Amino acid sequence: MNLFLQASSLQLPASISITGSKSETNRLLLLQALFPNITLANTSNSDDSEVMQKALKGNESLVDIHHAGTAMRFLTAYFAVNEGREVILTGSQRMTERPIKVLVEALQQLGAQISYENQEGYPPIRIKGQKITANKVSIPANVSSQYISALLLVAPKLKNGIELNLVGEITSIPYIKMTLALLHEIGVVTHFEGNTITVKPLTTSLKPQTITVESDWSSASYFFSIVALSQEASITLSSYNKSSLQGDSALVEIYAKMGVETRFEENKMTLVKLPNFKLETLNLDLNHTPDIAQTIVVTCLGLGIGCHLTGLHTLKIKETDRLEALRIELTKLGANITVTNESLTLVASNQINPNVTIATYNDHRMAMAFAPLALKVPINIENAEVVSKSYPDFWEDLKGLGFSCAPFGDASGQISEINYI
Repeated sequence: MNLFLQASSLQLPASISITGSKSETNRLLLLQALFPNITLANTSNSDDSEVMQKALKGNESLVDIHHAGTAMRFLTAYFAVNEGREVILTGSQRMTERPIKVLVEALQQLGAQISYENQEGYPPIRIKGQKITANKVSIPANVSSQYISALLLVAPKLKNGIELNLVGEITSIPYIKMTLALLHEIGVVTHFEGNTITVKPLTTSLKPQTITVESDWSSASYFFSIVALSQEASITLSSYNKSSLQGDSALVEIYAKMGVETRFEENKMTLVKLPNFKLETLNLDLNHTPDIAQTIVVTCLGLGIGCHLTGLHTLKIKETDRLEALRIELTKLGANITVTNESLTLVASNQINPNVTIATYNDHRMAMAFAPLALKVPINIENAEVVSKSYPDFWEDLKGLGFSCAPFGDASGQISEINYI
């Protein structure tokens, strides 16, 4: 479904409740499958988490995770150590183009039996679950942190745990630390020093415990953008903590540079637009938080400021090549933008072309990152239902803020008839 968006003003003040972090949820779902005494609360209602949960609870020999990249990485490790079970793990056409070789080779170092069904290095893969006793493994440190987290998550179930050596400069450290913090929360002993991570096996029975998932900071990023692009705004989001495991909580510091103040109270945060704020060109290294790059560059376009973002090399192997997708779509809007394999540069301009149709490339973040621009110019979003991958309620929440979200050709602005699933 394609949506036409516009928003002349916001209905303020506003309060929005966002479900649990997809990143935390998917890690905890895997740990719950390994240690059933764990109970989870405030889990994500995203497609990715539902796919992950279905795969972990099912017993099919063919497991299709569609577009869920996190599930592909985590389940590769999970099924590799699930002794006696054989599965073929596959996904969408785009998923079969996303590399998995680095993780597969790391698991093979430990003794896992994994083979490729079609093209070497890419899904679908055949996994024969084994009892793993080896515990020393090396992996390039500049690859997706999900490869690293996948190994760490299954480590406490292995007889001898894991001693993981990260070779080179480490990417996305906050996500690795999130994984280790969740392991620690359930009682697993870990140690991270230099480029070596050690995870000890969990040899004692796990006591029953309930873990509440913090709401998703990546989903919050779009409201930071909305507040930044508004003349005035006050939006309260729940449930969030000032001290967070999620790397994308860096949004607080980043958007402070774009005139957004974040105020914390209990388990909520309120985003407030500061009046008469002086904007300057942003120069940011997003090596630890690449998932918020799309939101940031679109915000800069809407504010008429330039930016230079680096540390973005992992964006080329996401749901789409996000750097190239941003270049194409921002150019449609009139932006002067250049990209390399790991960076993006936007030249400041006050000109935004109206009524542009944004292609989303089956990428949820493309749809949501561009939506706040409707505060500046009318905009069209193709394949709008793709947001269900991480944030199924996104369009309804925007409508509650005062955005008009109408299917193409429907002037009513109602979106209740759209099937987002």
